[in-house]
Amino acid sequence: MIEETAFEITRRYGFGEIVTPIFEFTDVFTRTLGETSDVVTKEMYTFADRSSDSITLRPEGTAGVARAVISNGLTQSLPLKLFYRGPMFRHERPQKGRLRQFHQIGVELIGVATPKADIEVIALGAHILECLGVRAKIQVEINTLGDGESRAAYRSVLIDYFGGRKAGLSAESLARLERNPMRILDSKDEGDRAIVADAPKLSASLNQASKDFFDEVMSGLSALDIAFAVNPRLVRGLDYYCHTAFEFTTDALGAQGTVLAGGRYDGLVEQMGGPPTPGIGWAAGTERLAMLVEQTSMPLRPIAIIPMVNEGKATGLAHRLRHAGLTVELGYSGNAKKRLERANKIGARAAILLGEDELSRGAVAVRDLDSGTQDEIALDRLEDYLVRFR
Repeated sequence: MIEETAFEITRRYGFGEIVTPIFEFTDVFTRTLGETSDVVTKEMYTFADRSSDSITLRPEGTAGVARAVISNGLTQSLPLKLFYRGPMFRHERPQKGRLRQFHQIGVELIGVATPKADIEVIALGAHILECLGVRAKIQVEINTLGDGESRAAYRSVLIDYFGGRKAGLSAESLARLERNPMRILDSKDEGDRAIVADAPKLSASLNQASKDFFDEVMSGLSALDIAFAVNPRLVRGLDYYCHTAFEFTTDALGAQGTVLAGGRYDGLVEQMGGPPTPGIGWAAGTERLAMLVEQTSMPLRPIAIIPMVNEGKATGLAHRLRHAGLTVELGYSGNAKKRLERANKIGARAAILLGEDELSRGAVAVRDLDSGTQDEIALDRLEDYLVRFR
């Protein structure tokens, strides 16, 4: 349901599906995720194949999509609007909302450098969550990472700040200090987090072009009535990320609160050996979305068909109503009383009673099983009447 809903909505936005291999050469991920990242150092399933090549089960989707775009010469056909879905693999301790084999849906909009792309992909994510019925449980957080010039300025500020506090940093953060200081901001170490709390904010290092870009993104989201909060601590540590970063979060799933996350990655394709190519995208965890849908969804209540006469008519009517999009329960045995008892037991919303007198008039009786009221409805307008019981 989640994948099909996402697929249908992304098609309305002009996205087409791309299917990438479940495993790639390990270099695809070490070059894109960063050799010091937790995913690369702790979580990837990596092994040597019969040719002694290093192969990795894909831990995420963007790198494989970027590799496919370059390998197949698709940078000659920009812009590209791509949707993907399927299993991902990470070696971590299984818990609620976090599995070693999990599934993601995701989109990548490649080849558009303007804020319009950022607005569209965030709006697309919000639209899918709305169609899944979980939008009310989710908050949107956004931030700007600035352009290359702004990030370089911020990197220097962070090196100065953390460099004066080396004694309190974890060994992992010390290793990242010179190589990738922004990743320290994501540290889960309690000592690191205390230092990070007072770290300079990236917003102070933004140049005017970066501020203008972010202002246009925020204005565009507001124009679409997409509520958001600016989270200055929302960052992406890798150098190819820039400008907009965003997350859709919830407090309904405990510790695993991020259900959809993404950002702009204008340097990724070039880093992988392709031409300079802007891009932005997001990925969402299917299992986490499923847990939210399960919490939100009302129990499915069918419409029961109860024939007093003419079992064949009941079967044909059930077939017709199911093709009209209604959920129909058709009992296979028992008198009318027993079938009504079963309809109540399974929580049916309404019952269609096929009596001899009604059928002779080209009609049926429809009983509202919540209120107990009953109406005679002509067979040729039955679907329209039953819409109220969907």
